[in-house]
Amino acid sequence: MNGERASIEVDEFLPHPPAKVWRALTEPDLLARWLMPNDFKAVVGHRFTFTAKPIPAIGFDGTIACRVLDIEDAALLRISWRGGGLDTTVTWRLVPEGRGTRLFVEHAGFDLDDPVDAHAFRGMGSGWRSNIIRSLHDLLTDLP
Repeated sequence: MNGERASIEVDEFLPHPPAKVWRALTEPDLLARWLMPNDFKAVVGHRFTFTAKPIPAIGFDGTIACRVLDIEDAALLRISWRGGGLDTTVTWRLVPEGRGTRLFVEHAGFDLDDPVDAHAFRGMGSGWRSNIIRSLHDLLTDLP
């Protein structure tokens, strides 16, 4: 066991202005449409819950307990992400690029020596890079 932590990192160009992407990250009803149902508030220190599909085989009840750790309006959102044995953080960073936004996502803190973390890292890595980002793209395209 070396104590090293792994991160899932995504770098995605979104052909939408930062203000529109920020809405999708911080308005609970929009966040629910591309990520998960939630009781999110864009306030540092706010504790909230994402509700996912339970996975009994691995002991995951579908609850992800979160707390807003940092916010920089239209630029950065960082939350804690705890559920199913995970104790990680997710950071979204928005950078204006031309007429769109470069979105950097980092889901950090996976202990690859732990079987639960390693399994989540593998599954969530492909999920963040494909399904979740695709859902965000679809939502942004549908938003005025």
